[in-house]
Amino acid sequence: MINRAQAPAFRQVENIELIRAKELVLTNGLKIFSVDGGDQDLVRIEFIFNNIAYDSAKPLQTFATNTMLNDGTSELSSTAIADKIDYYGAFLQTEYSNDQSTVTLFTLNKHLASTLPIVKAIVSDSVFPQEELDTLIRNQKQKLSVSLEKNDFVSRRKFSNVLFGNTLYGYEISAADYDKLDRTQLSSYFRQAYQPKNCTVMISGKVKDETIKTIDQYFGCNWNDSVAADPNKFEFSVATGVEHYIEKPDALQSAIRIGQIAISRNHPDFPGLQVLNTVLGGYFGSRLMANIREDKGYTYGIGSALVSMKNTGYFFIASEVGADVCSAALAEIEKEIKILKEQPASEEELALVKNYMLGSMLGSLENAFSHADKFKNIYFSGLDYDYYSRYIETVKSMDAEKLLQLANQYLSYADFQKVIVGKK
Repeated sequence: MINRAQAPAFRQVENIELIRAKELVLTNGLKIFSVDGGDQDLVRIEFIFNNIAYDSAKPLQTFATNTMLNDGTSELSSTAIADKIDYYGAFLQTEYSNDQSTVTLFTLNKHLASTLPIVKAIVSDSVFPQEELDTLIRNQKQKLSVSLEKNDFVSRRKFSNVLFGNTLYGYEISAADYDKLDRTQLSSYFRQAYQPKNCTVMISGKVKDETIKTIDQYFGCNWNDSVAADPNKFEFSVATGVEHYIEKPDALQSAIRIGQIAISRNHPDFPGLQVLNTVLGGYFGSRLMANIREDKGYTYGIGSALVSMKNTGYFFIASEVGADVCSAALAEIEKEIKILKEQPASEEELALVKNYMLGSMLGSLENAFSHADKFKNIYFSGLDYDYYSRYIETVKSMDAEKLLQLANQYLSYADFQKVIVGKK
């Protein structure tokens, strides 16, 4: 009989095998990376464009251009695009992030020749209909109005601005910014950004030779560069920590977001700092959760994260706590950081964190799509697959002394930017 009072034994993950991406180049020089895996006749094709030409006078042009790509071409309306994609059982989406804008197609291989021409039209012939633009502006202004009533949203937006200023990473969007959008602006940005020179294609799933040939047919021929496209480049410095308090007199909860600019994935200390972050607030069994949720009952959830972007990285701690315990929660966060810097972690805690991190990585590699996602993380950071070998070795070899060293080097509560929205 199984003794259910005794936890099962666990073993550390020894090795993690990744499906490596293969690099190909189409007729026009467009770079493609292919991750072949899985039994289903399904592929995910991502057209990834660098965000370029940031202008604080036109802060929404990158977002709006990507959002409206499937709203109409010179020959297809938004309804026609949606109907054609649905007819073939495919799925098409646009995604916007700080560094890149993406058009993603999920489709069966047998329907590639029917669905790829639609994507080609979207990335080369979008026209941004005025009616669709008016709808976007109206909807986004309403969404912003609702979001500004939420303390958590206000804290995220203020925190980004404090760290990154009026760059693409930190600009505080207002309703008036949506009114600045016009078709001429979007069309101009579209011509600069959506071209082969500024594009990387990522294919994952059941990738056949015929798949590549079909992609080359539509995107390797008759799709050429028109103008120069230089990716955004920003430089940031770590500022002295300041408290930014936005009072909401009627708030029942206060949103807390604290942290600072930190290293990105291409820094050699990044894997070690990920271990430190996991101990502090990176999983449900973290110290912040154990103290502020489980012991004190100040919040339903609190966590920390280390974020890597193209031009920088940052570390943050975030939570929403009862307004009457906001100051107490901040004091407990400061205390946990101090303990991390002064007291060695136990072998038991480190073993648990190591197994969690390696198990999470292994569990995230469930299909070819997730293997492709791992490749994107390193490729757009200028790294190669050796990064994951170093990551695994760093996690396995982490000890209490190294953790103390990292905590004292990278965690300074006094230097953190502190944003509190609500009541303190």
